[in-house]
This record gives sequence, structure tokens and C-alpha cells, in this order.
Amino acid sequence: MTETRPDPCASPKAGLLSVEDARARIATLLQVIEGTEQLPIRDTLDRVLAQEVISGIDVPPHDNSAMDGYALRGVDLPAQGEAALQLIGKAFAGTGFTGTVAAGQCVRIMTGAMIPKGADTVIMQEQVRVEGERIHFGTGHQPGSNVRRAGEDMARGAVVLRPGHHITPADLGVLASLGLGEVRVRRRLRVAFFSTGDELCSVGEPLQEGQIYDSNRYTLHGMLRRLGVELLDLGVIRDDRAAIQQAFRNASTMADVVITSGGVSVGEADFVKQTLDELGQVDFWRIAMKPGKPLAFGRLGRAVFFGLPGNPVSVMATFYQFVQPALRAMMGQSPGPVMTLRLPTETPLKKAPGRTDFQRGRLVRGDDGQLRVNSTGLQGSHVLTSMSQADCFIILPAECTGVAAGELVEVQPFAGLI
Repeated sequence: MTETRPDPCASPKAGLLSVEDARARIATLLQVIEGTEQLPIRDTLDRVLAQEVISGIDVPPHDNSAMDGYALRGVDLPAQGEAALQLIGKAFAGTGFTGTVAAGQCVRIMTGAMIPKGADTVIMQEQVRVEGERIHFGTGHQPGSNVRRAGEDMARGAVVLRPGHHITPADLGVLASLGLGEVRVRRRLRVAFFSTGDELCSVGEPLQEGQIYDSNRYTLHGMLRRLGVELLDLGVIRDDRAAIQQAFRNASTMADVVITSGGVSVGEADFVKQTLDELGQVDFWRIAMKPGKPLAFGRLGRAVFFGLPGNPVSVMATFYQFVQPALRAMMGQSPGPVMTLRLPTETPLKKAPGRTDFQRGRLVRGDDGQLRVNSTGLQGSHVLTSMSQADCFIILPAECTGVAAGELVEVQPFAGLI
């Protein structure tokens, strides 16, 4: 049995906002965007519903069979022994039986076919013996079995979907089953983003001495595209105060949200926070989290602003923990629960106290069939492969000083997040 060690406590480092407080501060400054559009239902996948959807019909519209079998009256089911019923016709999906089932009679019925008048029960064909124009079956059946009732899925007048619902593939089928060709959704959120830094080189160009390729705009593009927002990629802005000011002005006039990466630290060439101080409003800019301590949040004109760190893992960690929930709230999407699990770690995890740590991990299933988690290895904020190889965050609280193999940790799976 693994011995559980108590975690020594340590307060968040001075001047740093806790992860929980940062989320709360962000939430208080967000407003749902105005504007909607009416779209064909096929074009609404992953959009946010802006209307209440009320069923105008019963779904299914009539009682129908859930099985291939025989429709009959429940009162004709035998309490003991065997029953024999006369076969008087057939019912197919879309072509019902026009007569009425009387005492001692039955109808051959296919899945989805309307239950004939007089009948209220279906017996599966595998449970029946057919001899000429009569069927024979024994006990063990219940009245009303294998029948789908009218309105069982959606009853006429029922509220099926509410505003703020994120439209999924299943919802497209729900809307189609109601006969709706169009629905009203929120307009797309407009998000402008750019990278800052003299060291950044665009993909396709040869690297010069001291340069690195700009990966952050590509990860941001991918993360934003998954949200279905309108993307405004403003490229790379050099570490020049005037250029960054102009980029801020341009972005704030065209977007609901402005996201930058890099330039939010306190170096001589880090102009993002300084420019936000001058042209907008800084609400906070340092968080007690790792990776991703320097994160600036505020307003830039009418736009919400997120200044993400420059290291690539920090960009992704802060995006998923702060930016993505904020964008969904601005899109009018109803909030859902954050999925986390408590799982044992197969590998020891190093950590210094003072900041909440979002380490990258992989879920594994042991020989006993139980889920566990492993570290992906190097956890530096520059090691982007730690995200590429991961399928979850391992969330270690600020007071934690490390975890031994076998101890339980909080895990946030990427499934449904990324």
C-alpha cells in the first residue's frame, strides 16, 4: 500500500493572483456579444443557439414498433400455457395496416411501422412460432412491450433546446426530426490575434542566427478554430513600441477579443503590458500558475484583451484555463461542468510550492483495468512536445511540494477540452 504524505502548505507568491481569483475576475468583466443570424440547420454545427426551440409536433408522431415482430392486443397474452392468434395482415414503416386488430388476431409488423388500431403490444419475431396463418407463443410477455409511444422522445409543446446551447451533431438530428430547416444562432465572435517578438521567423523562411519559428500563432489558430470563432490573424509584430501601439489600435476596432502572445513580462523590450496600460485597461497581469505566470487581462477599447506569455506551452495552458472559457461565455454558451478525475500517478511528480501547476500527462490503463496517469517527461514551458504527446493536464495545487508514485492527483482530460 502506498503511504500518503501530507502536503506542506505555502501561500501563493506575493503579487500573484490565484488561478481561482483570476477566473472570477475575468468572469465579472465579460458580456455576451450582441447579434444573431438565421441559418440552415446544417450550417449551425458548433454554433450557439439564440432561440428557444419548442416542439411543434410529437416525436415520434404515432405509436410505432421498436422491433420486427407481431402486433397484438395485450389482453390476448397468455397467463399460462400457449396462445394461438390468427395472422390478418402486415404493417410496414410508411405503409400501415388499415384494419383493426380484434380479439384473437395479430398483424405482422416491421420496425418503425405504426401500431395498428386495436393493438398495443409487439412480440419479437424470434419469440413466435408460425404455422400457416397462425402464430404461437408462450408466457413471459408484458402488455405494451416493444412499442414506442407518440411523443416519447419529444412531446408537442415541450421545450427541447434553450438559448445558449452549443449545437452538436445530435442536435442537428433533433432539429431535423422537428421539421425545422433553420434556427437562430449567435453571430460568430470576432477574435484578432498576433505574436510579438524580434526573434520570430515566419514558417517557410530560413532561420537567421538567434531566431525561432513562430509556433504560437499556429497553436492559437488551431485552438480558436475549434471554437468556431471568426479569425483575424494579424501576423507577427516586432518589439517596437509604435508598431505594437498601432497593432493594438487596429485590432481593437475590428474584434470583440484581442489575443497576443509574448511581450507581457518586465523586460526592456516587453511592450505589451505597457501599451495596454496606455491605450486600455489592465485588470491583472500575473497569475500564480505554472506554466503561464505572466498573463495580462483587461480591455482595449470595446474589446476584451488577453496578453498570453511567449513560451508555447504557457500559451496553450493559459488559453485552455482562462481564454477558452471566457470566449465561450462571450458567445453566450451556457457553462458546463469542468471535467476532472482523481487518479493515481504511476510516476513521481516534482513541484515547488507557491503556484498551481498544470503538468502534462498521459492516461494509461493498468493490468487491473483501472485508469492511471503518467507524466509526459520534461515539463519546461518551452517543451511543446509535452502538449503534443499529452492527453490531459495533471493539476497540482499551489501548496503541493511534489507527489510520490501511487498518490492520487487531479486530472483534466483533453477530451472535450481541446
